[in-house]
Amino acid sequence: MSAKSSSSTRRGFLRASAAGAVTIAAAQLAAIGSADAQSGQTGRTDLSEIRPGTNTSFASLKQVDAGVLNVGYAEVGPPDGPVVLLLHGWPYDIHSYVDVAPLLASAGYRAIVPYLRGYGTTRFLSEATPRNGQPSAIAVDMIALMDALKIEKAIIAGGDWGARTANIMAALWPERCNAMVSVSGYLIGSQEAGKVPLPPKAEHDWWYQYYLASERGRVGYQKYTHDFAKLIWQLASPKWSFDDATFDRSASAFDNPDHVAIVVHNYRWRLGLAEGEPKLDDLEKRLAQLPVIGVPTITLEGDANGAPHPQPEVYAKKFTGKYAHRTIAGGIGHNLAQEAPNAFAKAVLAAG
Repeated sequence: MSAKSSSSTRRGFLRASAAGAVTIAAAQLAAIGSADAQSGQTGRTDLSEIRPGTNTSFASLKQVDAGVLNVGYAEVGPPDGPVVLLLHGWPYDIHSYVDVAPLLASAGYRAIVPYLRGYGTTRFLSEATPRNGQPSAIAVDMIALMDALKIEKAIIAGGDWGARTANIMAALWPERCNAMVSVSGYLIGSQEAGKVPLPPKAEHDWWYQYYLASERGRVGYQKYTHDFAKLIWQLASPKWSFDDATFDRSASAFDNPDHVAIVVHNYRWRLGLAEGEPKLDDLEKRLAQLPVIGVPTITLEGDANGAPHPQPEVYAKKFTGKYAHRTIAGGIGHNLAQEAPNAFAKAVLAAG
């Protein structure tokens, strides 16, 4: 789930289509009037509506060597269409976008949906590579994937770990990003920010982070990976009535042999309890400055997000380019793309 970004963002926890689009159904999405009014944007984006859960799988998966990984990914849409890179979080997987990707494809976009390191069919090429869950390492993975697929620029969109990865890519490699969609806004952080203690209520919200910091937590997560993930789904999206089949499709991605190591390292690194890779030190120094993001951006938030998250007013000034925020109503939780695929896809088209 989303991490602490800066001390101010952390305090914020408490203050709480493309032209010629090909349609796949007769109805169009209604404009998100209240959110657009707040952001000053009133334009409409042509896109057909889909019922969440309409799609249950991707037709096929591909594999490609990229950087230190052999990355598994789904690809939907015309090969010559503008590219959208859709990035999942924890404890989720590519099925967060199982309805979003076809929507974007119907509008002429090429959607690439990769498994992050430690998930699904993605594997390390060498046993000697550190099983590092450091946020900047995941961003480097995605730049390497773009290079491997010969993608110069893309719209980068994500939630949770995927949103943080998108933020890092947009901040450090803006020339590779046409636009960004980020659930829960600005999530760039640093180990120093992660060391700042929070008031008790906020610390309680991060219980799983402290659990994973202990050896008991590592062993417990390894033993009860699926049960742990299902609990997070329930807490983070308290109004999402997902069924067992929906959860099980994603939970199979956690059977990756490196999953536990990557997740545990990610959360321990945030608290300064685990070292990162020296080759990433320069990137981390830049990120510790909490750089602004200048690429066109739309941030999203569900009205029933049960996970720790900053309020939009806390991070709005971190986006210096064309920017809008949309709060998605209807009991939408943390896994926004899967719970509200129409709103997520609409934001991608509007951002790009």
